[in-house]
Amino acid sequence: MQIRTASVRNIAGGLCLLGMVTGLPGVAMARGGNACAGLPSHASLTAQLSAVVNAAGNAGLGNNMWATVVNRDGTVCAVTRSGALGDQWPGSRVISAQKANTANSYSLEGDVSPGAGIALSSGNLYGTVLEQGSLFGLQFSNPVDTTTAYWGNANKFGAPNDPMVRNRIGGVNVFGGGLALYNEDDELVGGLGVSGDTSCTDHVVAWKVRDGLLLDYVPGGVSATGDDNLNLATPVTPGNFEHPDCGGGVSGIINSLPDDFPIGPNP
Repeated sequence: MQIRTASVRNIAGGLCLLGMVTGLPGVAMARGGNACAGLPSHASLTAQLSAVVNAAGNAGLGNNMWATVVNRDGTVCAVTRSGALGDQWPGSRVISAQKANTANSYSLEGDVSPGAGIALSSGNLYGTVLEQGSLFGLQFSNPVDTTTAYWGNANKFGAPNDPMVRNRIGGVNVFGGGLALYNEDDELVGGLGVSGDTSCTDHVVAWKVRDGLLLDYVPGGVSATGDDNLNLATPVTPGNFEHPDCGGGVSGIINSLPDDFPIGPNP
């Protein structure tokens, strides 16, 4: 049976209209209104990110940065930035979403199965994906949805109506800046990703932002302090949960994070 060209155009037009009505790329349908319940609003995420970036003690380049929060099923709930639009590396917007997705995707709650309760930060995975590592190739396993990543008006990037919001971005990123989010009931509720500086500074900023959001009730991890902090090593040993030291004095800051910004209830 032949389908007339005009009919194809009408179908395509209808799908595009559906995308515009839902506010989402393609024909993706809007999620329920409570999909991001229990996660920070755009305003609170922006406030925390801006406060941390503008404070001293992060090492790195001093850049403005992006932050993304996803919920447990990987739906983007908020995308924001410090500074005015254009003050950040443009490519780091999508990287921040990748990192949030990674930490959420490879962390577990403490009571879901024997031996669970392990939070993996994106940077914890660096050594495991190197050649001869047990997770070699992981970074290629869940590609970014490029339609979600690059769709929409760029003037909305980092705004409450950023085009990534309410979509699943996907992606796996294995350097510092992605952390799982656990609430005070020890529930894993999503992930936070920060990007825009060195990967070590991204991790530092993410750790401090998560602390300020009160979503750092981490049940356990692979770091030396039993959480999802980075294990810095130069060189990194393939297969280990290690991350390169970015230099510039950041190692001291990272090693002190569990003491200066402890997981769980804030003092």
